[in-house]
Amino acid sequence: MLKKPKCPVIAIEEHYWDPEMAAHFTGVEAGRPGETHRRLLDLGALRIKEMDDAGIDIQVLSHGAPAAQKIPADIAVPLTRRVNDRLHQAVAAHPTRLAAFASLPTDDPIAAADELERCVTTLGFKGAMLHGMAHGKFLDDKRFWPIYARAEKLDVPIYLHPSLPDAAVTAVYYADYIKEFPMVVRPAWGYTVETATTAIRMVLSGVFDAHPRLKVILGHLGETLPFLVWRIDHALARPGQKPLSFRDVFCGNFYITTSGNFSNPALLCSVMEMGIDRVLFAVDWPFVENGPATAWMDTVPLCDEDKVKILSGNAKRVLHL
Repeated sequence: MLKKPKCPVIAIEEHYWDPEMAAHFTGVEAGRPGETHRRLLDLGALRIKEMDDAGIDIQVLSHGAPAAQKIPADIAVPLTRRVNDRLHQAVAAHPTRLAAFASLPTDDPIAAADELERCVTTLGFKGAMLHGMAHGKFLDDKRFWPIYARAEKLDVPIYLHPSLPDAAVTAVYYADYIKEFPMVVRPAWGYTVETATTAIRMVLSGVFDAHPRLKVILGHLGETLPFLVWRIDHALARPGQKPLSFRDVFCGNFYITTSGNFSNPALLCSVMEMGIDRVLFAVDWPFVENGPATAWMDTVPLCDEDKVKILSGNAKRVLHL
């Protein structure tokens, strides 16, 4: 019977809510079931107990979607500073168990870059997480490039996390089925399409030409992109395209996590396409339970050396833990 090796376990897509930030959420983004909501607000005993029960040593905390990506700059700039300061206090209370990704006020990209630098150099954060479209624009838009320039300079990653699709997309693609299958617009499919589209647009935009050492993380085993790397790369190499190796950029600048996708075939595909050094462990707590994630690693048909890289080795390297 396969078992995971003895090593630290670091989970890097684990969410929380700051009440002041969450008060700005509206519509379906503001609603979470009772137990999920309780866990999002917990930064102490309950969170750590559930980590202990599943054998998770460290969680890297990030604010749940949509965070500050829909909040105007005059509110978001001071708000994210307060949110990040409170998160720093929570990490300081459990410094061996918790680490953090920053929330950023993307409506003011220069202020967002400055806040990223403050969080990394002063508060010890490990990077930042951005959620879905920001203020109606995809995150590849050049107005956001100052954030990526600063992340490259600081050698920290930007984690691209899903949020709800644009309302027009939801109406055209999903409205027929949302009532009976409300998750189709969220983790079942809508989140994947939105985040994969953002990642592809990032590659096409040229941001990695301008910032070749920029590191981007995708959850959910890469939002289907490892499965599609060959096809995307082949299609973009056909005559009439601007010269670009999608494979080189995607497999050279992106990392992926196991959050919410505990599938051996999907993991093996990801490893074969991207290499073992680009896969990091995550759960997606509290939207996904910790126990199934660590139990799944017992079943993964990889050698112990590779499992250690997924469970903590890669996170230590990429996040400077």
